[in-house]
Amino acid sequence: MFDIASHVVDRPGFLTQSSEWLIAVGVIGALLAAMFGFLDMFAIPTATPAFRTALVHMTLNLLVTAAYAVNFLWRHADYTNGASVGIGKLVLSAISVAVLGVSGFLGGKLAYRYGVRVADENTQAEGYTNDGSPGSTRSAV
Repeated sequence: MFDIASHVVDRPGFLTQSSEWLIAVGVIGALLAAMFGFLDMFAIPTATPAFRTALVHMTLNLLVTAAYAVNFLWRHADYTNGASVGIGKLVLSAISVAVLGVSGFLGGKLAYRYGVRVADENTQAEGYTNDGSPGSTRSAV
């Protein structure tokens, strides 16, 4: 919102700087969350739908975090010019938010459909079944 608003106000410098530092806080938070998410992934048996979903979720989150880190560094180079956010930075932010939305959907699927780290094994059954043959058995957690 600050990026878009920086194109509307007369003196956008405070909005540009605010969005830059909000990105920095978000990157730090994402890195902290990634540590716990990575540990949670160890509890999911491999070769299951839940594990594959977690792997895609993690990959997308790391890509978005890297994109926002690049966005922060790109903005930091123009920190003192007081101008509105450039179109390239705005596009990078928009793409990052879109990918983050997909990753958030997958995270919701992990928690609410597969019950990863929030439900007992019976509730998690769909995401913890092996994909091998028909009637495959559940993996132990």
